[in-house]
Amino acid sequence: VQLQASGGGLVQPGGSLRLSCAVSGVPLDDYALGWFRQAPGKERERVSCISPSEGNTYYADSVQGRFTISRDNAKNTVYPQMNRLQSDDTAVYYCAADYYDSSFPLCYYGMDYWGKGTLVTVSS
Repeated sequence: VQLQASGGGLVQPGGSLRLSCAVSGVPLDDYALGWFRQAPGKERERVSCISPSEGNTYYADSVQGRFTISRDNAKNTVYPQMNRLQSDDTAVYYCAADYYDSSFPLCYYGMDYWGKGTLVTVSS
């Protein structure tokens, strides 16, 4: 199983960025996908997750209304569209995949598979 995140970089405050994560080795129709981030000196936190059928989504309070998660199962890819970026959004962003079971939380730290991360820096 491989998850390859890309799209990170330097962006000015108030700007936008779209990350992508290519997933291989699992049938995406059965897997929830999500994004987590870890800022320097801080613990990893949940950002956003999406169920296989896109019926359920999770957003952290800190990104609600600014980030939108989507997935394209035909392309084996999950995206977060990140708008109105702030300096607090600076972090390494990780994508993750988890076999979906609606009786468990959609977005939690015990996801089955993780990518290596891509750095997003919000600075002027």
